[in-house]
Amino acid sequence: MSRHSIHTDRAPQAIGTYSQAVRAGDTVYLSGQVPFDPATMQLVTGDIEVQARRVFENLKAVAEAAGGSLGHAVKLTIFLTDLANFARVNEVMATYFAKPYPARSTIGVAQLPRGAQIEIECVLHLG
Repeated sequence: MSRHSIHTDRAPQAIGTYSQAVRAGDTVYLSGQVPFDPATMQLVTGDIEVQARRVFENLKAVAEAAGGSLGHAVKLTIFLTDLANFARVNEVMATYFAKPYPARSTIGVAQLPRGAQIEIECVLHLG
């Protein structure tokens, strides 16, 4: 099975030793995205809804660079620094996905890179 990395300038550049995504066969593994503006590499300012929208836009850009879309998502993992934001993130997510929704886990964490309130990783199936 071939394996190759995915890159797009429409999403934030990796801030460590990882790829924006890796495609292995028909499966694409998107690295966790935080709410960085890809043009400035700075955290967007605003509440959890603003941050969640930026994260989904970043994921969308990487998914498209891989030859797919968020409609190909089969699994999301959401990391939140405050689980009280769970319902608001659901509302934002509903604007990016339609039924059947991807499988999902949501995990409360103490801290995320550069003070972000949310990070989301995603798995796509393009078969």
